[in-house]
Amino acid sequence: MMLETLYLILDLIIGIVFGFIHKGKEDYSGLLRNSAICGLVVGIIFVLLSAFLFPETTSIIGGAFGTFSIFVIIIAYVIIFIIGAFIGDLIESRLKK
Repeated sequence: MMLETLYLILDLIIGIVFGFIHKGKEDYSGLLRNSAICGLVVGIIFVLLSAFLFPETTSIIGGAFGTFSIFVIIIAYVIIFIIGAFIGDLIESRLKK
C-alpha cells in the first residue's frame, strides 16, 4: 500500500515537472495529448515495476479482476499525470507574469 502511494506522488511530481517544462503558448489540447501519452508510459512503467519488485503484495498479477485492475490502475496514473501537467503549466504561467 505504501509503494502505490509513493508511485502516485512520484507520478504527480513527474507530471508537474512535465507541465512546467512544456514549451509553447498555453496550448491546452497539445498539453493534454502529450501528457496523456507520457502518463500512459509512466503508468505502464510503474505497474510493471510494482508487479516485478513486489509480486506477492500486489493484486495486479492475480485475482478475478487481474487484467481489468491493471487497466484501471494505468488510467489512474494517466489522470494523476495529466493533473500534474496542468498544475506545472499553471505554475509556469504564474512565474512568467
